[in-house]
Parts: sequence; C-alpha cells; structure tokens
Amino acid sequence: LDEVVEARHDSLAILHSLTDHRRTLFLDRAGETLHAPDGFMLVCSYNPAYRSSLKDLKPSFRQRFVTVPMTYLPPDREIEVLVAESGVGADVARRLVNCALSIRHADDAFHFEPPSTRTLVAAARFIAAGADELTAAQACILAPLSSDGAIHEGLYEIATAHLSGAPA
Repeated sequence: LDEVVEARHDSLAILHSLTDHRRTLFLDRAGETLHAPDGFMLVCSYNPAYRSSLKDLKPSFRQRFVTVPMTYLPPDREIEVLVAESGVGADVARRLVNCALSIRHADDAFHFEPPSTRTLVAAARFIAAGADELTAAQACILAPLSSDGAIHEGLYEIATAHLSGAPA
C-alpha cells in the first residue's frame, strides 16, 4: 500500500486482523473471511507526516509493522541514478544533486518537504529534452516545494548558485 497515511483510519482498521496473529481479512458485505497464505506480507509505504500531526498513522496500526527508515542516496549514487534515468551528463547531474543537497539543508529553516530523487530525475529529463538547468529546476524542483514568495526567492537563489542558465 503506497502512501498509506492518506487512507482513512476506519479503512486501515479493517486491516488489523490481517496484520496480526489472525492473518485474516473479514469482508462483511460478502460474508467472507480470507486467510493469508504463509508467504503473504503486507508492505506499506508513506512519507511520515512532515512536521505535522495532521497526517500520521495511529500507533495501533504502526505497531503491526517493522519500520525501515529510508534516507537519500549518497550524492555519488544519486548522480549515477540521474545519469542512468535521464541521459544527462555527470556534470549536469552533479549540479542538480548539489542544488538539492543545499535545498535539503535549507529545509531546517524553511520547513518544507525537500526535493526527492524523483524530482531531480524529472528535472534532468527536462534538461535532456533541451531546457536550461534553471528552467528545469524552477518547473520540477522549486515550484512544487513552495508557493510562498519569500521562500521561493530563497530557493531560486540556491538554484542559481548551483545551476547553469544556459541551455544544455
């Protein structure tokens, strides 16, 4: 289940019997009980509520899972991913990753969700299609992060410090 935190709590409560010792799913409307096979595993993913308690999973649901926290790839590996997924050169990928690293560090002050590797791949693909780096960063990285004018200006300053305004 991807982005399970977006589900209604009453919908998740239905899964309790599937995720505990019972390993069953009760379908009330069908009057049916499904039993999970021995190899069944329920995997959920989500970004934890980012500095907000409005979107979080209840402890009664979270306690049914093993938690594997994930962080960003090391910069050299993230560069490799951008090159492989978009076809841009390593120099462009390095600039994008360095820009993202600076924005991720600025997140401590600005409190927004930092750019993911996925957004960097989107920017890199836009660059590979002919956009200049700043335009790609604006469209794929900066604009999705914040619509607040002052924050956006700060993010744009970070981007201009790292990226080229010339077409690729």
